[in-house]
Amino acid sequence: MEAPSTGTPVRVGLLGCGNVGAALAVLIDEQRDDVARRTGLSFQVVSVAVRDTSIDRGVPVPDGAFTTDAAAVVADPDIDVVVEVMGGIEPARTLIVAALENGKPVVTANKELLANHGAELYSIAEAAGVDLLFEAAVAGAIPIMRLLRESFAGEPITRVMGIINGTTNFILTKMSGEGTSYADALAEAQDLGYAEADPTADVEGHDAGAKIAIIATLAFGAEVVADDVYLEGISGVTAADIEAAAHLDHCIKLLGVAERRGDEIGVRVHPTLVPNGHPLAAVNDSFNAVFVEGDAVGEVMLYGRGAGGRPTASAVFGDLIDAAGNSARGHGAPIGSLERARISPMADLETAYYLAIDVDDRPGVLATVAAVFGEHNVSIRSMEQSGLGGEARLVFITHRARESDLQATLHDLRGLDAVRSVGSVLRALGD
Repeated sequence: MEAPSTGTPVRVGLLGCGNVGAALAVLIDEQRDDVARRTGLSFQVVSVAVRDTSIDRGVPVPDGAFTTDAAAVVADPDIDVVVEVMGGIEPARTLIVAALENGKPVVTANKELLANHGAELYSIAEAAGVDLLFEAAVAGAIPIMRLLRESFAGEPITRVMGIINGTTNFILTKMSGEGTSYADALAEAQDLGYAEADPTADVEGHDAGAKIAIIATLAFGAEVVADDVYLEGISGVTAADIEAAAHLDHCIKLLGVAERRGDEIGVRVHPTLVPNGHPLAAVNDSFNAVFVEGDAVGEVMLYGRGAGGRPTASAVFGDLIDAAGNSARGHGAPIGSLERARISPMADLETAYYLAIDVDDRPGVLATVAAVFGEHNVSIRSMEQSGLGGEARLVFITHRARESDLQATLHDLRGLDAVRSVGSVLRALGD
């Protein structure tokens, strides 16, 4: 039997021991010998900060490793690397700043913190000459952060978009694949642990918004924060929308999009009509995928599990190995100082649109409605009509149009006597 490998000890201080923290401790224990053979580093979680030390968490750490004093973990001179998986803005921000200023590399999965204070933390890390790594903050096990920081550092990226929230993707998959109602699909997501008891952060787009802000910052080298992101969630998507999309050979996905618009950056999250032939249309259930477009590379898509304790812990462990290795070699992977991004107004977006309108079913109505589109320079690509007794439903897909022109069109349509209601309005991929 082969003797266990030995390597340079790396003592890890862990802040938080929930699903991700516990899975990380187990993964480090399982992979210690293999990682030591490959990297020459032997990782050991030696201190774990939690709220309640009386809970038996069943993780392989030394006796006495648990403490309620997170600041002491950060300040401990015997800790080589700090891993923060506690979440939230404070005290996580204060603890990470202290660790960096003490010369300790930090690995974090905290998307909320990075989407609001990332530039500040990147600058502190660079000044201290240590790493701040955060692969697990976006898209779970998918290595999009490493791709943007390293592989595409010289790539003129034009757009990054993707399915970056597994909960909403699961719900939309259930609605489209099985005809499940939104309420029932959400309840199933909660039963399976994909959605929280309060699902607002997921279903209203806040989670995806934080992630796309982090992605945009790395993709374009300028500070983008959560408040810069235009947000629409999926709570308004109806069974009729799902059915209409399928009839048009499309599906509906919640997408996060970051793109260059001249010298500005546009960042948005919203339900999107996706052609069934597009690679993102095949991403179902709780999986994530990120689609990168660049002038030189063309198109690249990464696909994998975007959530869950073990997949996310795998991304944390990868960063942990990088941070420890960089520290041993005396150099890190700084992001550097970032200027505030110039954010393109949502009104300047140009894309195609899907919209459904319920109107009186009588002669001349279609011509009146079409005239409103023309008055605002919104070109109709296709239209379908279905009768509903005394009224009709008109479903339009437009060519590319400006958001401001589309909104003006909607305003005037709502003012027509023949229009009973304007239903869902979805942005669409493609022309």
